[in-house]
Amino acid sequence: MGDAAKSSPSYSLRQRPTKSVSPTGSRSSRRSAPKPRLSRKRSHSPQVLVDNMAGELDDDTASQTSSGSEDSPRFTYTPSTSKETSPVPARSYADTDPLVKEPPMNEQPPLALTFAALYSDGELAQQERDRVNYDVQVSLEKAKAGECDRPIRVYADGIYDLFHAGHARQLMQAKTAFPSVYLIVGVCNDALTHKLKGKTVMNEWERYESVRHCRYVDEVYRNAPWVLTPEFLAENKIDFVAHDDLPYGADDHDDIYHWVKQAGRFVATQRTEGVSTSDVVARIVRDYDIYVRRNLKRGYTRKDLNVGFMKEKRIQFQEKIGTIRKRTQKVVEDIEERSHQVLNKWEEKSREFVDNFLLLFGQQGRLNRMWSASKKSLKRALSPSASDEEASDTEDKPTVSRKRRREADLSEDEDEGASNYSSKAAPLSTSLES
Repeated sequence: MGDAAKSSPSYSLRQRPTKSVSPTGSRSSRRSAPKPRLSRKRSHSPQVLVDNMAGELDDDTASQTSSGSEDSPRFTYTPSTSKETSPVPARSYADTDPLVKEPPMNEQPPLALTFAALYSDGELAQQERDRVNYDVQVSLEKAKAGECDRPIRVYADGIYDLFHAGHARQLMQAKTAFPSVYLIVGVCNDALTHKLKGKTVMNEWERYESVRHCRYVDEVYRNAPWVLTPEFLAENKIDFVAHDDLPYGADDHDDIYHWVKQAGRFVATQRTEGVSTSDVVARIVRDYDIYVRRNLKRGYTRKDLNVGFMKEKRIQFQEKIGTIRKRTQKVVEDIEERSHQVLNKWEEKSREFVDNFLLLFGQQGRLNRMWSASKKSLKRALSPSASDEEASDTEDKPTVSRKRRREADLSEDEDEGASNYSSKAAPLSTSLES
């Protein structure tokens, strides 16, 4: 029986590297010290399950640490339902998964299946069983070497509630355990599961169909038994049973797979750490209010969600408050965006204004050049330069020459007048003397 719903609560046990506790998805969260007695009759509440397991695990851990043996594995109990830490482990999706087999490069990949798995009580499944020669038991070494003339019939069982990646990876490992495998998956019904395990989220039909449409499954056995028997394996012609290697106890069994392991008909698979039905339920419980609000908004009634009248009104009121906050936040963001736009525009305009101001009033601006030119003109007008004086002298030379000519003419006229006067005055003086 291997499944998260058929499992213990959401907790994780990590082992030292000398003996690692490997992950996969059948009975999820059944992580304990070697051969702990895990009772099937316990509450299905995640927190109650965690509390119930804590005492058993602490006793086992104390007994191991007190022994002082270095070879004995040490476990640490860390519940994964804490609100501060997410139960989902950090994964690097870029790394290659060593458990996943992909088609070889440069080859046409096989197409996905177009039909669902068979049910064990169907006619086709019965015909497949009739074709199997079960007189000679196939050994594990022979099956691994691929020396069997028929597909190896491998059986895996569980609850498979909320079918998730851990379940799919467990079935993938069971399918690829040998070169050719016919995988049969047993799923327990609701009556047995609710009696021995607790309430499930999905009903039995939904769980049957979830497993039936997994690509690794060839046949689904409905109403699977809780404890396997040699008669069950012989009736269904099962060669090997696939499950993780951790012991799984029942009320009267320390490990229900113990006799299968002793018979050499057990195939161990690895668990997927942090992925189980209990972990998924823990995430839903942690974010309960979010999912209730979402479903109320989508049209579910409070009766559908098993919510009281006052709680419904409180959630509706909180939803309105949240809507108002979102609108207010949007308005504030719009105002901030507009203010940033205005500031950016103002910055651009201010830069343009400063550039224009510098072009007009700067050191090389237009006004400065105009003022320099006017200063030069004014200075030239008030104190002419030597070149200006020379130019003015050359312009005044004709006037000076005319003045000189006039003065020379006047002096000549005066000289002639004086000579004439002297010539006239000489005879008069002579006459007077005489």
